[in-house]
Amino acid sequence: METSEDQRGKTLGGQREMTLSRLCGEAGLDYPAEAGGMMIRGVTAHSRRVRPGWLFVAVPGMHTDGRVYIREAFAAGAVAAVYQPDTDGQGTVQGAGHTDQPAVSGQGLLLPADNVRVTMARLFDTWYGHPGRRLRLVGVTGTNGKTTVSFMLYHMLKAAGCPVGIIGTLGAVSPAGPVEIRPADERAAMTTPDPEELYAILERMADATPPGEMGSVVMEVSSHALALGKVEPLSFELSVFTNLSPEHLDFHGTAEAYFEAKQRLFARSRLGVINGDDRWARSLPSLGLSVERWMICRSAPATSPAAVACPDGNCDRCLAEQIRSLGLFGMEYRLTTPDARLRLVCPVPGQFSVMNSMEAAVAALSLGVSPGVVKDSLASFPGVPGRLERILPGAGYETDFSVFIDFAHTPMALENLLLTFQRLRQGAGAAGDGAGRPGNGQSVRRIVVLFGCGGDRDRSKRRAMARIASRMADVVVVTSDNSRSEDPQAIIRDILTGIDRESEYAVIPDRAEAIRHTIRYARPGDIILLCGKGHETYEIDRTGRHPFSERDIALAAWRERSGG
Repeated sequence: METSEDQRGKTLGGQREMTLSRLCGEAGLDYPAEAGGMMIRGVTAHSRRVRPGWLFVAVPGMHTDGRVYIREAFAAGAVAAVYQPDTDGQGTVQGAGHTDQPAVSGQGLLLPADNVRVTMARLFDTWYGHPGRRLRLVGVTGTNGKTTVSFMLYHMLKAAGCPVGIIGTLGAVSPAGPVEIRPADERAAMTTPDPEELYAILERMADATPPGEMGSVVMEVSSHALALGKVEPLSFELSVFTNLSPEHLDFHGTAEAYFEAKQRLFARSRLGVINGDDRWARSLPSLGLSVERWMICRSAPATSPAAVACPDGNCDRCLAEQIRSLGLFGMEYRLTTPDARLRLVCPVPGQFSVMNSMEAAVAALSLGVSPGVVKDSLASFPGVPGRLERILPGAGYETDFSVFIDFAHTPMALENLLLTFQRLRQGAGAAGDGAGRPGNGQSVRRIVVLFGCGGDRDRSKRRAMARIASRMADVVVVTSDNSRSEDPQAIIRDILTGIDRESEYAVIPDRAEAIRHTIRYARPGDIILLCGKGHETYEIDRTGRHPFSERDIALAAWRERSGG
């Protein structure tokens, strides 16, 4: 279980060192034999972090080409730089002219790589002593539900007494506690950290595992991470596929390319748990991927069409039956697998919670957690911050309407969220008392949804989300949501192309003012859904990242409305 000093490189005076031959050799990167004995004292992909004796990885970014910073890195003391030549073999390297062979420039060693992003992941994996080999890795991918499934599974493994960590949209926690992530770009909020942060985090998680035990890490793995090779050196014991709907098409181009990126996770996974209700997931077992065993989860009737093809016969079928809504107290159902049958209560409301909790439960069972622990830990699941999180009414805040924060920022997620509250309004349990009352003796009057769309992201979803919101909610408030480098007004204009002009809606670009306005004019029985930001406590615009807490703004608005 221990990683020797030799595996991670020598440590002198608290500073790690590794020979160039060792670092490049294990990362599959060619290097001049005469330079093999050079000592490397650090690795980075950010020129501003370079220190004397370091290796700089020049990555072609989305907005700038890292090769233009090679001269700056050499000036800061880098002894070598990895870069990717252009497709014609002639990579333009600042300060070194054109080259497609390893060469020593006037300032440092230049090392070409066929795929610099994959090479970068291998370099950091090597630098940190291949930490994934000391851990049982579990990957979770899909358009929606990754964070919820990850947290449910993390909660189950922790309840079983496993030393476990988690990495994803909400940050990273090791068996020893929270882990700080330092993104180089404050405008970036990544589901899967870049390799420079990811492999350092994995090393800390491996080191935090008690001697003699195998630590586990549940990791959200985004399509970007898979397409960009961030996890290429890692092998996963088990991976989960939640669902797929068109998203990130600005990056992938087509839904097919998006799905192809998701498939890459299962090319490096031993076991697979998939949502058999999703048409994309259903095709995975027939694609010849190197998964030893598939667990197919179905919450639709067993007799429904579109059965999952399993040509290799390596599939176990798992079914959620006797599904019953408990209102805002959650969902109840019977889970049947080839090895277990148990009645589960998931405290997160909504039909989508059945599949989320089912996949987490099946994954936990496949990893050796007992059925009793799965059942008890799911029943006590505390929820995920920013996922259907009720902030009003709350302790010290008695209201005659309810306010929820949710991360729904895709058409599918928004539709599922609104469908949940439509069903709760139509049936029993629209709020905490289980009798169609939002905690105040009043029936649900209106569903009010506030949302925006992120800048520098897939524009096609803006119109789709507006159509869903105006069709399924009683009142829509259109506002901003992490506009990044785009003009917030331009994003809102895109959204408005999908709004039903006969519906009741308002446009308030300032998100804080939009929240205050919505709470100021709330009516008894209203359900207000603040969508898109969820757990985030910041707002990103073209000037950077700024503190922004929807919870604080909503509570302050209620205090103002109620006269303090």
